[in-house]
Amino acid sequence: MDRVAKETFVTELRDRLNKAPVIYLTDFTGLDVKAMTGLRRSLKESGAEYLVVKNRLAKLAFAETELPDITENLEGPTGMVFGYDGPVAPAKALREFANLHDKKPVFKLGIMDAKILDTAQIDRISKLPSYEVLLAQLAGVMEAPVAALASALGAKLQEMAGLLGALKEERNSTDD
Repeated sequence: MDRVAKETFVTELRDRLNKAPVIYLTDFTGLDVKAMTGLRRSLKESGAEYLVVKNRLAKLAFAETELPDITENLEGPTGMVFGYDGPVAPAKALREFANLHDKKPVFKLGIMDAKILDTAQIDRISKLPSYEVLLAQLAGVMEAPVAALASALGAKLQEMAGLLGALKEERNSTDD
């Protein structure tokens, strides 16, 4: 890479770092080109992007952002996942991919909302339900009390109708 290409790469990487709400750093050692292509495809489907970076250039890009200093973690092969649609889907996609490929790639760390995430936190994020499932669960939780109230009110109305019917029959039988 010549100097201009490196400067362009650092600028583009800095823009990605500033744009993505979540970034995961991975070690992709042991993955071949075919596996890397599959990883990129699965991450793209989850609204994320995977980029292999030179650590020296990544350090330059991080220096131009307000993100936490993670330069000590930029050693060895480094791949960056930029999650543009939230933290759960990319973490889940990485975990599922790693489960199929001898636990590779390996999480190094993550950054979300300018805070560093360790591997345990990323693992917990990867096990969260998707946004759509969480919304459905919330709707179910909110619907349950309303349904119970409607059922109770319906039962009371039915009881009242039965009492009124019994009272009507009693009055009709006394009128005879």
